[in-house]
This record gives sequence, structure tokens and C-alpha cells, in this order.
Amino acid sequence: MAGVSVLSAEVLLSKRVQEMVLNGEEPPAPYISRDDDPSDDDDSTVSPIPIIDLSVLSHSTASTEEYEEELQKLKSALHTWGCFQAINHGISSSFIDEILQVTREFFEQPMEEKKKYSKTVVEVDGYGADPVPEEGQSLDWSDRLFLDVYPEDLRKPKFWPESPSSFGEVLREYTEKTKMMVEVISKAMAKSLNLEENCFLNQFGERSILQARFNYYSKCQRPDLILGLKPHADGSGYTSILPDEVGLQVFNNDKWHTVPKISHAILILMGDQMEIMTNGVFKSTVHRVLSNSERDRISVAMFYTPEKGKEIGPEDGLVDDERPRLFKKVKDYAQIHWDYYQRGLRALHTAQA
Repeated sequence: MAGVSVLSAEVLLSKRVQEMVLNGEEPPAPYISRDDDPSDDDDSTVSPIPIIDLSVLSHSTASTEEYEEELQKLKSALHTWGCFQAINHGISSSFIDEILQVTREFFEQPMEEKKKYSKTVVEVDGYGADPVPEEGQSLDWSDRLFLDVYPEDLRKPKFWPESPSSFGEVLREYTEKTKMMVEVISKAMAKSLNLEENCFLNQFGERSILQARFNYYSKCQRPDLILGLKPHADGSGYTSILPDEVGLQVFNNDKWHTVPKISHAILILMGDQMEIMTNGVFKSTVHRVLSNSERDRISVAMFYTPEKGKEIGPEDGLVDDERPRLFKKVKDYAQIHWDYYQRGLRALHTAQA
């Protein structure tokens, strides 16, 4: 892996990848994160990422038998893959198209307009790149807009775009719809493990956090060397991802699998904190984003995280003589995770019992 000095990283991260591409610049060395052997990529077959029908899990249309069958599919998916493609999730296809449209419209604006919402190289919120990683870590071939969206008093209005004019309204509505979706998912996950249905919601707390990340992955001349987003697992409880094209890969059974595009489906990825709460029954998914020489790509991720200062830990119903406690109780794990992520490391071991 190419070394990255703090100085060069700061200089590069003050520029936008999209701007470098428009100027015809070659990808600088600090972005190189792979060798030129793409043999670890997917074998081009459609990966069997599990598909879960959330309308069945919300009891809106299902019989008891269908409900129980979908619960078992959910449990198996999260134990084996740590992710699933959610369909019939209650968010209309037309609204999903609108979310993706305002995302693309934001990134296609002139650089001067986007820079009104710029962050510094050390800040998280706002438009730009992730904060400067520690020396030796590669950089991601992407730009993003990161926003706190819930609770409302955590929002930073100066980073919320006024153009496109519908951006704020669409994001507020998507936040409300996501809150309803995570309630269905959290209850279903609990029921699939024979736990009280509100147990995970209680661990997340009344002021559980939603953060939105709008990603723009520019075309790249050397997709064999450069990643849109380097491999990592999320520090959230879990994450929903809305992509416009393929490009995201998940790591399972010692291999990278490309997540197939299912029209208007939402990918749900377990983060480290769900692995902790389930005492290791559900797996936190390592994932990455490939770059592409022919087209750009956008996605919208929503991170669902326990409220600040809230202690979380394995559910008592998942700890017994056959499955001893694997994790201790922790609080503000997302910050611990971030500190390790900046060094290219996972943080899950810090929560082990």
C-alpha cells in the first residue's frame, strides 16, 4: 500500500476527487489501495445476497406461517451474511427515485455551489472527504456530504444544501420514513431471536441517532489500483444503503461478493454494535466500493446508532452456558470505532469480554 504523509493527505483532501477528474488529473499515489491483480473481485456471477420482504415482517399482508418463515430467513441472513436486500419496505419507488435524483443534482452542481457546504479536513459533517487518516492509510476515490439528521437538535443547518431547492424537504421525509423502517427491522430482529420485540429499540434509546451520507464515486482511470471506499465494517448499529448502480461489495466466506442491483431495494448492513448486542449471533459486514473507469456512481447511506452516552451490550437472552458472553457493555462505541478506522483497523476486539 502506498504511504500517505499527513501533509500530502491534507493537501489532497482539500481538493475534490470530482474536481480532479474534471481537470483530467491522474489519481495521485496516496489513493492507491490495491495491487493491480483484480483476482479477489467477484467472479461476475450474481451473489446470493438474501432478500427480505419487510411487508411480511410488519404483518401488513402476511399470515402467521409466512411471518415465521420470513423471521427465520432474516435470522439466517444476518447470521451468515450480516446483510440483506429489503424489498416492500414502505418507501415508494417514486420517492426513492426522488432521493437519488436530488443526490445526483447536488453533486452535478458547479463546484462553487457545493463548496458553500464544505467541511475542513478534520471535520466529519459537511461536504468533502472523510477526515485525514493516520499516516500510511490510503484515501478513498469519492466525495461525500455527511449530515446529522436525527434527533433534530443535532442538525447543523449550515451544511444542509439549499440547492437543489427540494433537498431539505426530501431528506426530512426520508429521515421519517427511515425511522419507521428501522423500527420494523429492529423488532423483527428481536423476534427472530426469540427476544422481547422492543429490546434492541430500548438499547438504541429514545434519542437514537440517524446520520445521512450522500456519496459520489467519480470515474477512475485505474480501478485496478484504486477503491471508491476502502474495506471496513460500520461502527453503527446498522446501516441502510440506497445505491443507483452496482459497485458495493461485501466480504463473506473469504471472498468479495458484488451486491446485485434490485430496483428500489434498500441494502441493510449490520454494524459492530448489532454484533455486540446479539452476542455475536449477527455478523457485522465488512464491505468496500469498487471504482469504475466507465461511469460514476452515487449512493445514500443512513447510519442508525445508539444515543450518545447510552450503554449497550449483549442481550441477556442470548447469553447462556452454551453461548457465553462474548462482549462487555460499552458506550459511545461509534467514536472508538472511528479512531481505529482512521488507522485502518477494526475496533470490535475492544468490546470483547
